[in-house]
Amino acid sequence: MVGIMQIDATDRLILALLEENARMPTAELARRAGLSRTTVQSRIERLERGGAIAGYAVVMGAAARDAIRAQVMITLAPRHVSSVEEALRRFPEIRELHAVSGQIDMIAVVGAQTTEAINDAIDRIGMLEGVDRTTSAIVLSTRVMRQGPTAAAPSRHKTR
Repeated sequence: MVGIMQIDATDRLILALLEENARMPTAELARRAGLSRTTVQSRIERLERGGAIAGYAVVMGAAARDAIRAQVMITLAPRHVSSVEEALRRFPEIRELHAVSGQIDMIAVVGAQTTEAINDAIDRIGMLEGVDRTTSAIVLSTRVMRQGPTAAAPSRHKTR
């Protein structure tokens, strides 16, 4: 049986600093946490091994993000989840695909540079075998965007 990793206040501080800037040099982390560099490095390694740090991710800036995003709510015909999901995985415009509960079956987050490209992607989603209905909403602005745990493969924090 795998034990639950114990995370203390110092670990939480290190995690908060890394969440603020995952590229922060170990020496700077140590200075801000009031610890030695070797202590911080060993704690980071323990947090990685224990799964508290699942990986490090790139957060794209405005220049690299899609100009337009839409959420597409998808209602499926019975027994078509697998085939529709497989087809949607091949859409380059789909940034996220969620299975959800309620009246709809999936929500796809679609991104592109133009409304025409968004409209084309929504039309192609609606034409898929097994899709009964789509309802879409263009994202006008993002008011809150938090970075949470990622599914990225673990990588080592670089000592600088």
